[in-house]
Amino acid sequence: MTENLTRLLDIMAALRNPESGCPWDVKQTFATIAPYTIEEAYEVADAIGRNDMADLKDELGDLLLQVVFHARMAEEAGEFAFDGVAESIADKMVRRHPHVFADAAAETPDDVKISWEETKARERAAKGQSESALDGVAAALPALIRAEKLSKRAARVGFEWPNVEMVFGDIDEEIGEIREEIAQDGGPDRLEDEVGDLLFCVANLARMLGVDPESALRRTNEKFDRRFRAVERSFRAEGRDIADADLTEMDRRWDAVKAEEKGMKA
Repeated sequence: MTENLTRLLDIMAALRNPESGCPWDVKQTFATIAPYTIEEAYEVADAIGRNDMADLKDELGDLLLQVVFHARMAEEAGEFAFDGVAESIADKMVRRHPHVFADAAAETPDDVKISWEETKARERAAKGQSESALDGVAAALPALIRAEKLSKRAARVGFEWPNVEMVFGDIDEEIGEIREEIAQDGGPDRLEDEVGDLLFCVANLARMLGVDPESALRRTNEKFDRRFRAVERSFRAEGRDIADADLTEMDRRWDAVKAEEKGMKA
């Protein structure tokens, strides 16, 4: 394992060599590579969702390359190297698992979560990042994930409805405000604001129900993709283009696909 990791680090160093390396790799910066890092993380999640272990191995390699790439650029800038990255995460894992590496107790997964968050809070305080309960929720997170994390942080200090029924009230209120903006022709900015409020409320509801909103939406996206393609195939089987059908017929075929899927699950 060490041999392969050393080889990978040497390959990245060669690619970044200003004189003999790859022109594309040499040109890159932290900012230009960051989108690829995010993309590779999602491709890892996709492989896991498909339970494709061969693909997962490849995607994890792609993600590791991103870490090596960033570490190499940091080393060139005299900031830190890959070994420092590995040391940092190793220290953090020991620090955040006192029930394994020290004498703390944590009997259940929930106990571990509480201990983990308490340790994170102490770390933020040590860095001078303890002014707000929301500190540490990265602004660059996908919006739905960040909404869930922001509401979770607020809930820890008591900013939380006592039951989901009250969240339904918030959702109904936000839907009403969207209708009002439509009726008043409030413009795209106002509509975006109100739709955002609705999405935040739904993310909060998902959290209270113990549902990961990002995972839930990803699952629904896959379901929509699967069903819509099935509708398209039904038209092609008749030598027709879906674009030539009216909404009523498309909706009827959509319902048929849904019914067939439910029948297969029964």
